[in-house]
Amino acid sequence: MKIRLRRIDDAFHLEAENERGKVIEMDGAPKIGGSDKAPRPMEVLMMSMAGCSSMDVLDILKKQRQHVEDFRIEMEAEREKDKTPALFTDIHLHFYLKGDLDEKKVDRAVRLSMETYCSVAKIVEKTANITWDWTVDKG
Repeated sequence: MKIRLRRIDDAFHLEAENERGKVIEMDGAPKIGGSDKAPRPMEVLMMSMAGCSSMDVLDILKKQRQHVEDFRIEMEAEREKDKTPALFTDIHLHFYLKGDLDEKKVDRAVRLSMETYCSVAKIVEKTANITWDWTVDKG
């Protein structure tokens, strides 16, 4: 895996590109001279955890022949106060699913992702307490 990162402006607006040419941007907070044009790196890490877990959960449910009509995750995180670096201390993910889903299968899929498969969560759990819950809208 290779990533290239380049500076877009004369401050902290950055562009990271993978080997396949896919790009994400990051930026710094205005208080450090950033222009807030894109997510900050720690926000990108949270987004990465949500994306990683989403792929796990959706794949597991698909294999269990569960049809997910809609899916989203909302996350909240706390970081160390007055420290540099300021690591995550607590992260909570709430999974929202919609469809005629077997709740035992949903629980198993989320649990497997967060406890076993999500690589990002496995890295972050070394410094942060990660919790989760889920809701199914049978719609």
